Amino acid sequence: MEQVMKDTTANPAPLGLFGFGMTTILLNIHNAGFFDLNAMIMGMGIFFGGTQQVIAGIMEWKKGNGFAMAAFTSYGFFWLSLVALWLLPLMGVNKPDGASMGCYLGMWGLFTFAFFIGTLNGNTIGKLIFGSLVILFGLLSAASFTGSEQIHTIAGYEGILCGFFAFYEAAAIVINEKLGKQVLPL
Repeated sequence: MEQVMKDTTANPAPLGLFGFGMTTILLNIHNAGFFDLNAMIMGMGIFFGGTQQVIAGIMEWKKGNGFAMAAFTSYGFFWLSLVALWLLPLMGVNKPDGASMGCYLGMWGLFTFAFFIGTLNGNTIGKLIFGSLVILFGLLSAASFTGSEQIHTIAGYEGILCGFFAFYEAAAIVINEKLGKQVLPL
């Protein structure tokens, strides 16, 4: 007779969602024009948005959740690559121009659209996170291609909303699990 072991490991989703949500909010407060790009955003991108999400993705792999594993590890490496795009020019590598950043952000939008399709049979908040993230990448890509500060500012406000959706889901999972009942709907 085969013995089945119960998975008693913690849910890694809040870890990744908080990392994504908080870093996305802070970057998009910058995109909306409230402060300059600075070390705070880069530090968040490297550690909380980047490394933390990769760790959460590896933990999701261990739990057998392929969607969350691919999402968290990919977006964690997105943050690490974005910070690299900001820092590599300081080492003599050419700074990305509007066309290359437009392509970069557009590819991330296409990638995210595939994940959005994967959320269509899931909970509402998952659809809101990935749907708003598709829009965010589309706006940021358009702003890069056109050089439009107005589109970039609009993207910033939309990105703040996207980040808050992820933050809400993380908070809801933590609060609901801790209290043993659904207090915040997902």
